Parts: sequence; C-alpha cells; structure tokens
Amino acid sequence: MITADMVKQLRERTGAGMMDCKKALNETNGDMEKAIEFLREKGLAAAAKKAGRIAAEGIVDAYIHGDGRIGVLLEVNIETDFAAKNEDFKSFVKDVAMQIAAAKPEYIRREEVPADVIEKEKEILRAQALNEGKPEKIVDKMVEGRIEKYYKEVCLLEQPFIKDPDRTIQQLLTEKISTIGENITIRRFVRFEKGEGLTKKEENFAEEVMKQIGG
Repeated sequence: MITADMVKQLRERTGAGMMDCKKALNETNGDMEKAIEFLREKGLAAAAKKAGRIAAEGIVDAYIHGDGRIGVLLEVNIETDFAAKNEDFKSFVKDVAMQIAAAKPEYIRREEVPADVIEKEKEILRAQALNEGKPEKIVDKMVEGRIEKYYKEVCLLEQPFIKDPDRTIQQLLTEKISTIGENITIRRFVRFEKGEGLTKKEENFAEEVMKQIGG
C-alpha cells in the first residue's frame, strides 16, 4: 500500500511533484529506490530540482492572430542569455503564446486564483448541483470535482496543450526544463481581443488558431 509518508519521502528526495511521486511508487510497487530511478528516467526529478533555480533571463514575445483579432504579449524567463537564444526555447515560448491566444487562460497557475473568486465559483456550482436535484450529501464532492475542472479551464499550466491535448502546459514546461537543462518560468502575459467586452458574435478561437498553424 502506498502511504502519504512514502510519497512525502520520495518528494523530499527527488523534488518531483506529488502526483508524479505517487505514480512512480505505484509503478514500482512501493520500492523507493526504483521509484527514484523511475522519476530520473522520466526526467521529472532533474526538472523539479532545476525549478528551484533563479531564471532572470529569457524573452518577451508577441503572437498576433492572422487577422489582428487577438494579440498576446508574453514573458518567459530562463537562467542564461545563451539558453534564451536556443531555438527549442523560442519555439516553446511561441507555443505558449499561441496557447494563450486560443485557450484564453486567466491565470498562470492555480495559486494565483484569488480566494474570493474560488468561493464565488463554489457558490455558483453548489447552487447548480442543488438545482439539478443532487442529494445534499454528495453536492460538496461534486463542487470540488467541478472546481478542479475550473482550474483546468482558467489556469494556463493546467490546460491541455492545443497541439497535443494529451499533455498539459505544465508537462510541456517540465519536458523543456529537462531537455534544455535550465529552469524556465512563465512569468506573465497579457491577452488582447479586438472588441473585448462589446457584444459580438462568438468565435471558436482555438479552432481559428489551429487552422492558422496548420493543425
């Protein structure tokens, strides 16, 4: 049986994420040393350790949707100026900018979502569940499940990558840290949409962006 203490111990030894540690222990039947090896093979332990290092270089990039309806300005940091010129890094930044244009995230990570926003969302979701006739005793669990879905919609790192929906942006980021060998941080972004806030026809921007990049 995989315990919380085992997961904690593996996380402390490797720096990998909690869910990755749990998966590694499940895959290796609870063998700590094999789990460490499993994480290293996946590059997750090394990437997690690099994530603690300061990334002060990088680039500010822009993505403008073909007809000028959507624009994204994005800052992504990396440790050295040399790595910032790496084509793999530049390609990653461009992919993230297109992701923002297509998927309209509001935050980078879930920790940035204000507590009052989450509480308001929970109130709405709870009312919806009760209106659907769900029993009171399971409503709270339903709300928690729907909040997780909400995070995946509004937090960039938790969104499925538009070019490969089987991977999240966080997974893509972890892979790039491992491949390039330096810590990478998505620091901030601004997304502009022509006529934003005005009444207009709804468009499927994810589909539009994918068409433009030939996806």
